[in-house]
Amino acid sequence: MNLLAAVAIVYLLIDPGAMFDASFQLSFLCVAAIGALAAPIIEMTSGGLAFGTRSLPNTAVDPHLDPRVAQFRVELRLIAETVSMWLHLPISWTAAVVAFISRLILFAFGMALVSTVIQIGLALPMVEYFHRVSFSGLTANLLIVPLLNAVVPLGFIAILTGSRSVAAFAGLLLRWSAKLADWHASIEPNWRVPDPPVWLALGFVIALITMAVLARQRVWRWPALAIVVGSFALLLSHPWSPLVEPGILELTAIGVGQGDSLLVVFPEGKTMVVDGGGVLQFGRMRRRSNLDTGEDVVSPYLWNRRMARIDVLVATHAHEDYSGGIAALIENFHPRELWTGASPLPRVVERAARFHVPVIEKRAAPPVQFSGATIEVVSPPSDYAPRSPGNNDSLAFRISYGSRSFLLTGDMEKPMEAILLGQPFHSDVLKVGHHGSKTSTTQPFLDLVSPSVAIISAGFENSFGHPHRDVLGRLNVRHTAIFRTDLNGLVTVRTDGRRIWSDTMTTQGVSPWWTGEHSFHWPSH
Repeated sequence: MNLLAAVAIVYLLIDPGAMFDASFQLSFLCVAAIGALAAPIIEMTSGGLAFGTRSLPNTAVDPHLDPRVAQFRVELRLIAETVSMWLHLPISWTAAVVAFISRLILFAFGMALVSTVIQIGLALPMVEYFHRVSFSGLTANLLIVPLLNAVVPLGFIAILTGSRSVAAFAGLLLRWSAKLADWHASIEPNWRVPDPPVWLALGFVIALITMAVLARQRVWRWPALAIVVGSFALLLSHPWSPLVEPGILELTAIGVGQGDSLLVVFPEGKTMVVDGGGVLQFGRMRRRSNLDTGEDVVSPYLWNRRMARIDVLVATHAHEDYSGGIAALIENFHPRELWTGASPLPRVVERAARFHVPVIEKRAAPPVQFSGATIEVVSPPSDYAPRSPGNNDSLAFRISYGSRSFLLTGDMEKPMEAILLGQPFHSDVLKVGHHGSKTSTTQPFLDLVSPSVAIISAGFENSFGHPHRDVLGRLNVRHTAIFRTDLNGLVTVRTDGRRIWSDTMTTQGVSPWWTGEHSFHWPSH
């Protein structure tokens, strides 16, 4: 423990920034949990008992041992003598077997205790960084640690002697360890944990520190243990409501780079995620990108909002920059329904079937009530039959609340916009189609919608030139307020059915700016 502490101090002197690295924190928090909690608890429970299993038949050493260890030796000798009489075996044999089994049990107990302490001690940073708490480690350590303990000396022996057979045996143990780790990972449930409230996180840390202080003083305090276990249970069960505002319709454009992902929170609390972003792939790629936008970008944002489940997940169309992250969202949040436009991505439908999520293909239809608001699907038309997956397959719909409305268009382009002309589709907020490409948001369509706010989701300095200057020009001529995820980051627009106000990553805490029918009170930037 002292050596590892010294290593940590030296490492931080060389690279102070490592203190903010997740791997550094987890590594040394693990050591701290073992030293501050596991070691003193073992000393108070099974500590020293393993020493008592040596030379079990020799009663002369009992008076020189700790009374607890001496009592343990007496009990083991009684067991050995009983077995000896039952099986008519020499007492030396049964004593040796009882001592060996006792050492195995004590070793397993110590490993199980250390594993449990590590899992509990690292629970908070694991939730904050990865939104996971592992339970397979409780049994994995019992099997893998002994194998790796054997690998280290065998590896040094192989290096010093040049023995191929010893090296092969060490390699065999390593492969067994890897297979055990893979098997435990395969049975680990996909139990994802949203961010806890700040008061719970602080209470959990204080409870752990209190337990460590009491354990060092060799004082066992059941109330402190109960608080630790209770806080740990609350951390995992997460009985908290999502961070949403009742009576408010919210539209948030999540910054997923060159893609789209929107969070819609309805006035009565139901949630909808529209698309999951993704990484565009061109040509024949030998392997897909390691970045899963649904897992690495969208899900952490939702967990940060304390969302453990979503009501509706929408895959507007099959392009990767929209549907690439949908599969991860299905697995992480188990939506109650998956809405799709025409020609959804096959692997998205397969993932939905795997998790028993109903898939509903939506077409243009009359308005329906949903969680305090009204949803009207405007595209694709009911008779639309795509020849191949494309932008015009996009599921586009209008959400109305009070006197305000939001129009979400996916990648809908000029042909579908033309179909809507002449219909009453005015919307206060427009999620601009196809990242602001010149193939969308035509002048007649803008005249139809007449938006006061436009949200554009695009990647910073993307290679497509999105949003196109012509689209920006048409919006500016109309004096439409423009929000862009490539410049503003996360963009949120809310309405109470009368007023509309905004909040972005670059201008957080902006007060309501729209207080009248057509009156703007724009904040200075």
